[in-house]
Amino acid sequence: MYRENPRKRESKTLNKIIHTLINEVLFPIKLIIPQPIVEKIPDLTTNKDIRIEMVLKRMPPNSKCLDIGCGSNELIEKYRSQGGEGLGVDVYDWGNVDLVVEDSAKLPFESKTFDCITFVASLNHIPNRIEVLQECYRILKDDGVLIVTSLTPRISLIWHKIAYWDRDQIERGMKEGEVYGFTNVEIRNIFKRANFTVLKKRKFSWGLNNVFIVSKV
Repeated sequence: MYRENPRKRESKTLNKIIHTLINEVLFPIKLIIPQPIVEKIPDLTTNKDIRIEMVLKRMPPNSKCLDIGCGSNELIEKYRSQGGEGLGVDVYDWGNVDLVVEDSAKLPFESKTFDCITFVASLNHIPNRIEVLQECYRILKDDGVLIVTSLTPRISLIWHKIAYWDRDQIERGMKEGEVYGFTNVEIRNIFKRANFTVLKKRKFSWGLNNVFIVSKV
């Protein structure tokens, strides 16, 4: 059986810690630098990738997961590379979507199909979000989890205004019913109306972003 050299393992751990610290310290600067430029700078991670990693490490391993509002589907691709079974759906065809649907509140899956359902910075862009969450309740297993990232309204508004490189904003913009984010009270009430309850909440990116772990009531 292959065993990794302890020194090599320690070196990887140290490099990961240094990488995390660099990105935490430089986070405010990364907010104003176009993300395509950030992607090309060694040791820097885009804000989108930070969100994806925050969700990915909370997804149950080797399970069946659905990402709603998947965009270019990076989360699911990474989840599959780790051995999980995943599917990305969106109402807009970004070119790498597994399933394009007309309405995320009407999904072609049997009840209690998924172990995990995720919304990575997408719930606020879904006008009929209560109905979509109710659909999630139907297709999520009883012991499954919902994982959602969400900015607060003020921070989200600022980000959307300065992110001129964001293809989503350039091509599609904000439609009726979409909002820039949720306060803590608002998002908890949204979950409650769909019969979900918040198990855990974790702030990240200098406390400007949030990830919620949610389960059925």
